[in-house]
Amino acid sequence: MALGKWIGGIVGFMTLGPLGALAGLVLGSLFDNIDDARKRLLGGPADARDPYGRPAADPDPYRGQRDSFLFSLLVMASYIIKADGRVMHSEMEFVRGFLRANFGEIAVQQGQQILMRLFEEQKKMNASDPMAFRRTIRDCGRQIADNLSYEERLQLLAFLARIAKADGRVSPEEIEALKEVAVAMGMTIAEVESLLNLKSDSLEDAYKVLEVSPSATDDEIRAAYRRLALKHHPDKVAALGPDILKAANEKFQQINAAKERVFKARGMK
Repeated sequence: MALGKWIGGIVGFMTLGPLGALAGLVLGSLFDNIDDARKRLLGGPADARDPYGRPAADPDPYRGQRDSFLFSLLVMASYIIKADGRVMHSEMEFVRGFLRANFGEIAVQQGQQILMRLFEEQKKMNASDPMAFRRTIRDCGRQIADNLSYEERLQLLAFLARIAKADGRVSPEEIEALKEVAVAMGMTIAEVESLLNLKSDSLEDAYKVLEVSPSATDDEIRAAYRRLALKHHPDKVAALGPDILKAANEKFQQINAAKERVFKARGMK
């Protein structure tokens, strides 16, 4: 079965490094033949040619960016989903819902196949060395850190946090895996804690959302809010697709709600 247009060409930074190696292993097995896979992985869709036989320019200038983001997300999702040793239906359904909203029903089937291949690779790598896939994830995180913007990495981490929360409970293993992925991608543990507490209504969690302690000064809280509002602004990830943009808007609103709770409790304006 050949993959659809939603991930038809892995371009840019994903042709090399640990992500490129995983793409070759996982995506190649889903194409009709290895030659078709190679053409897609290295030069875009196999049948996309101009009149001179050269790879045709993609009419969507953001396609490679979205494809690279999507595959990076699926790789990291495979690690978070298996962090507690189980593949929960609710977590898989969350991923399916994301694919369905952005790419259609065929993409749901293909995305699930990619995740299953990644689970198989994880099992295969860990058979002789239990740390093998973990090291690969760390290497992938560093590659992501070198090639995706901070805002894109933040949205990727937010999506992983939402997967972990999909079954209504975030296990200690999932929290540790999220922190590990965040650090590998050049982010902080405080950002993980902020994302995990976004939907809470407590004042204590509102401080965590703003990434400050209750002992912070009013000026420190104002500065923290301005910093968060800037880095979570939805406009910075508009090219990644409607579901990512929607999630960014929701997160932006939740940050504002946390700010209002803290400001009200302190009598700030």
